[in-house]
Amino acid sequence: MPALTPDTIRTLTETLSDLTDHLRENPDPAEALALVEPLLDEYTGLPVQLADTLRALARTVQEHQANPRTAHVNRLIAALRTAALEQTGQHTLHYVLDELRELYDDAASEPGCSWCR
Repeated sequence: MPALTPDTIRTLTETLSDLTDHLRENPDPAEALALVEPLLDEYTGLPVQLADTLRALARTVQEHQANPRTAHVNRLIAALRTAALEQTGQHTLHYVLDELRELYDDAASEPGCSWCR
C-alpha cells in the first residue's frame, strides 16, 4: 500500500465533493443510488470507516508517550471516542438506501418517472 499523505486524503474529500456536485445536477436515480451505495455500505461505508478512523486516532493519542496524560488529553480522547460512536450509529443509512432502491425498483415497473409520482 502506498504511503498515505494529507494530499491523498484531500483527494478523497475532493472526490466526495465532486459526487455531491454531480448529485445536485439531478442524475438518473438509479445512477445516483449506484454512486452512493459504496459510501453507505453497512460494513465498509463512510460512517463505519470514519468511526474506525476516529477510534484509531484516539488510540494513537492515548498511547503516544510524548503526551502527558492530563485531564485535557483524556477529554480529547473521550471526545474522539464519542464521535466514533455517533458515526457508527449512522450505519443505519445503509437501510435507507435499501428502501430507496426498493422504491425505485417498484416504481420502475410502472410507467412514468418514479420520483415525479
